[in-house]
Amino acid sequence: MPYLLRVELPDVPGSLGRVATAIGMAGGDIEAIEIVHKADGTTAVDDVFLEMAPNAMPDSIVSACNALDGVRVIWISRYTGGGNLFLDLEAVEELTEEPEFALDRLVDRLPVVFRADWAARVSRNDGIVHATSAAPRDLAWHPVDRAAVLATDDDTNIHAGARLNKSEIVVIGRRGGPEFLESELARLAHLAALAMSIARAAVKAASS
Repeated sequence: MPYLLRVELPDVPGSLGRVATAIGMAGGDIEAIEIVHKADGTTAVDDVFLEMAPNAMPDSIVSACNALDGVRVIWISRYTGGGNLFLDLEAVEELTEEPEFALDRLVDRLPVVFRADWAARVSRNDGIVHATSAAPRDLAWHPVDRAAVLATDDDTNIHAGARLNKSEIVVIGRRGGPEFLESELARLAHLAALAMSIARAAVKAASS
């Protein structure tokens, strides 16, 4: 069974090795690791994609990691997306392949890039313009000046949004966590700005 583990650990040599050893001893087989965030050179936050042995339990992984000095499990959940990593540059490359559809392709790619459950492009005037299949049908437009966590009606769903232009934003959502980090919000804003630039360039090229 595939799982996604988000773990905070000291940003010093050997820390990741200790975590990997603990996961292996608890019955987890690591498929891939991605550094999500680094804070002041003291701590790091990593996403760990792993497969659980048939008789292993997620609680064992959490306990083994938390027993390490300076290590804290932030979140663990089943992850049906598998262990393939899609870096931001790969997403941008896909946007440039069809620049006239860059904004919609951004929405399609964001759930994979950020390990979110869904994404949507929301217009102030027209509501949802484009969305992935799992997106809610009642998303509202928010006046977003910079990428930020958006208010929701419950504590289960976590939304983040970034501005595309004066009338449209892109929104991504996770059910149950983990919370969006500042570094993830910065990446979301960067990708949204790049997609908007690519789309504008396509419009300009088509009209010239």
